[in-house]
Amino acid sequence: MTPQELAEATARSMYEADACSRALGIELVEVRPGYARLQMEVRPDFLNGHAICHGGLMFTLADSAFAFACNSYNVNTVAAGCSIEFLRPVEGGDRLTAEAVEQVLNGRTGIYDIRLTNRAREAVAMFRGKSAQIRGTVIPV
Repeated sequence: MTPQELAEATARSMYEADACSRALGIELVEVRPGYARLQMEVRPDFLNGHAICHGGLMFTLADSAFAFACNSYNVNTVAAGCSIEFLRPVEGGDRLTAEAVEQVLNGRTGIYDIRLTNRAREAVAMFRGKSAQIRGTVIPV
């Protein structure tokens, strides 16, 4: 199996097991080794008291992209830490894209940057995650 085939198979398995992402309507658009792109429609029930997308849901989309990117090598990997910076509000009905890019993978630790953009391709948030590989694989090898 090529690295790309492994990344795709791992992502399919993870997505099928990820009830949260599926319930939120998060779509897996693309995955490659160390990379993932996900999208999500901003539904009316995603809006906070200011009638903009709840930051926790933006975080969830970014965190999901982070998870798919850092698990793309079929090594069980979890978040060791992460942070997000919100750059602009997101209106209901918009479509968010989260693009996760591996910056460093050194031993069992990785750093991933996730850029969230709106339908107009404007950056709305930046997320950075630190990953830690643990025992096991996502799919049997």
